[in-house]
Amino acid sequence: MTPDPLAPLDLAFWNIESADHPMHLGALGVFSAHSPTAGAHAADLLAARAAAVPGLRMRIRDVWRPLDLRRPLAHALRHPLGFGSATREPDPCFDPLNHVRLHAPAADFHAEAGRLMQRPLERNRPPWEAHVLPGEDGVSFAVLFKFHHALADGLRALTLAAAVLDPMDLPEPRPRPAEPARGLLPDVRRLPGLLRGALSDVGRALDIGASVARSTLVTRPTPALTAEPTGTRRTAGVVVDIDDVHLVRKAVGGTVNDVLIAVVAGALRRWLDERGDGSEGVAPRALIPVSRRRPRTAHPQGNRLSGYLMELPVGVPDPLRRLDAVRTAMDRNKDAGPNRGAGAVALLADHVPALGHRLGGPLVGQAARLWFDILVTSVPLPGIGLRLGGHPLTAVYPFAPLARGQSLAVAVSTYRGQVHYGLVADAKAVPDLGRLARAVTEEVETLITVCGP
Repeated sequence: MTPDPLAPLDLAFWNIESADHPMHLGALGVFSAHSPTAGAHAADLLAARAAAVPGLRMRIRDVWRPLDLRRPLAHALRHPLGFGSATREPDPCFDPLNHVRLHAPAADFHAEAGRLMQRPLERNRPPWEAHVLPGEDGVSFAVLFKFHHALADGLRALTLAAAVLDPMDLPEPRPRPAEPARGLLPDVRRLPGLLRGALSDVGRALDIGASVARSTLVTRPTPALTAEPTGTRRTAGVVVDIDDVHLVRKAVGGTVNDVLIAVVAGALRRWLDERGDGSEGVAPRALIPVSRRRPRTAHPQGNRLSGYLMELPVGVPDPLRRLDAVRTAMDRNKDAGPNRGAGAVALLADHVPALGHRLGGPLVGQAARLWFDILVTSVPLPGIGLRLGGHPLTAVYPFAPLARGQSLAVAVSTYRGQVHYGLVADAKAVPDLGRLARAVTEEVETLITVCGP
C-alpha cells in the first residue's frame, strides 16, 4: 500500500490530542463464552487475523515537504501535503502482538474499559489496540477496541473491527472510478468549475465561522459537564429495547434518533437534580456529528464529518415537551443541512493549511468547551449477528473521545433489536456515572408510561 495523505480533519484530530485528552474511539463488545478459555482463544484469533488486514498495519507518520503542484486544487485542499502534514502508510515493523492484549479475568468490564480508555495510543506505530477481558464468571468475555480518530471514524472503525471477527457475508463495496492521468497543470476546461467550487467553499467557510462566533458569544456552560481535565476515564453502558423506542416514536412522531437524544436530555435532568446541581433553566449545547461519507465506498479512508448543534431541553420538566423540543431542533438543523451553521465547524478543517493544524491544534482543542458542552453521537452497526471464534456478540457499547474541558460524551448504537448507550466521562469530574446510566433507563420507562396505551 502506498502512503495516503491525511485529510484535513484527520490531521486536526492527530494534532489536538494531548496526554489528558487522547483522541481515540472505543467499542466494548461483550461475547457469550462456551468455556473459561474462550477469551484466550479470542486473543489468539485477533492477533492472527490482524496481520492480514492492511488497514490495521497503517501507521501515521509526520511529513515535512512542499505541496505537490501537479495535484488539482480540490485534491490539494482535502489532502494537504505541505509543511506540518502527515501520511497514513504501512508500518514495516508491524507486529500484531503489540496491539492485541489478553488481560486477567475481570468482574466488571466497564471498570476495566474506563482504565484502558484513558491511556493514549502509541503514536509511533499503528494507532489501534484490542484488549481482551475474560469474565470472572467463565461464561462471557469482552473485547475493547480502540482506534485513533485520525486512523478511522466510526464507520471505518467498524469495518476494521469486523475484519478480525469471524467472516461474514457483506455486500461488495462500490469501486471508485479511476482518476485520469494529470499533467503538471490542471485542465483549463475545468478551471471555471474549480473556481466556482473554491468560491462556494470560501463562502460556506465564512458562514460557518460567523455562526460559530455568534454561538460562542451567547454560551452558557453547564458546570457539571465542563471541568478542568484530569486525564482519568470512567465508562458505563445502558441497554434499551428498540421496540420501546419505536413505541414512543409512533406515539409522538419524529425519528428514532429524536427519541434517543430526548432520552439523553431527560436523563441529564434527573442526574443533575439528584446530585443537587439543579436542572432549572439548563440547556447544554450538544454536538450531533453527521457523517458525510457515502455508504459502501471502496476507499473509506479519512474522516468525512459535519455536525448539528442544538440545545438539549434539560430544563423542560415535561418529557413529551422535551421530545418535541428535540424534534423541532433536529428538523431545523436538517432543513439547514449539514454544510452550514455552527455545528459544521469540522468542515473548516479543509481551509486550514497543514502547518496551521500542527501549530493551532492545541488551541482548537482548548476552544471546544466554548463551542459545545456534550457530544451525542450515533455509531452504525450491521443488523446481522457478529461472532468471534464462534462466540456470539451479545452487546456492544460505543465510546467517543472527550474534548478538552468536557466531562461527558454519549455514543449510541443499535444492534440486534437493542439500543446500546456508551457513556464516557472524566472519572474525577463524574464519579457518579453509574447514576446517570440508571437515569437513562428511568427516562425510557417514563416515556413508555406517558406514551403507552
